[in-house]
Amino acid sequence: MIQLFNVSKTYGGVTPALIDITFSIKKGEFIFLTGPSGAGKTTLLKILFGAEVFDRGQVLVHGMNIGKIPERRLYSLRRKIGVVFQDYKLLARKSVFENVAFAQEVIGADRKRIRYKTWEALKNVGLTHKKDFFPPQLSGGEQQRVAIARALVNSPRVILADEPTGNLDPEISLEILKLFERTKQKGVTIIFATHNQEMIRSRNHRVVVLNRGMLVSQ
Repeated sequence: MIQLFNVSKTYGGVTPALIDITFSIKKGEFIFLTGPSGAGKTTLLKILFGAEVFDRGQVLVHGMNIGKIPERRLYSLRRKIGVVFQDYKLLARKSVFENVAFAQEVIGADRKRIRYKTWEALKNVGLTHKKDFFPPQLSGGEQQRVAIARALVNSPRVILADEPTGNLDPEISLEILKLFERTKQKGVTIIFATHNQEMIRSRNHRVVVLNRGMLVSQ
C-alpha cells in the first residue's frame, strides 16, 4: 500500500527534516505517527500527499512512484488520499453541506452524486442536523468532524490526519479517534499523527516514532 525507501529531505539544503526513512504500511492498517515537535511528522505526511518534494529515496503509494509523478498528474494521486488538518481548513462562508460538497465539485462530480455522497458523509460523522450551519457556528469538535466528512466524501483509500485532535479536549478527541477507527474498518488505511501519548497507549495500533527526522521505532 505505502512504501518508503531511504527517504531524506532537507530544507534549504541545510536543515534535515527526514533522514533515511524506510518503512511500509499495509492496506487497511491504522498507524499512529508520533514524535516531538520538529520530528518530521508533517513533512512525511506532505510527501505522501505530493505536497512536498523529497531529496533522496523512493516513495510508493498504491504502486505509484511519487517522485516520478509529473506535477500536472498529482491529481490522480490526491483523489485516492483524504487529508485532515489540525486547524480544519474549512471555508467560513460556505455551509457545512457546501464545505463537504466542494471536495467533489473540484473533481467534476455531477450534482446528483454530490448531493448523495455529501449527505452520506455527514451522516457518517453525525452532522446531518448541522448541514446548513456555517463553520463559525460550530464547536471545535464539530468543525473537525466536518473536515473528516470532507476527507471521506470521495471514498479515499488512504487518510492522512495531521494532529486532528490537537486542539480538542480529551472527550471530543476520543470521539474523533473512534471516527477514524470506524473508517479503518472499511478497509481505509489511516496514518494518524499525534503527540498524545495517552491516546496511543489506550489503543493497540502500530506506532511509528520519529525524532529529529530519524525513524527511531516502529
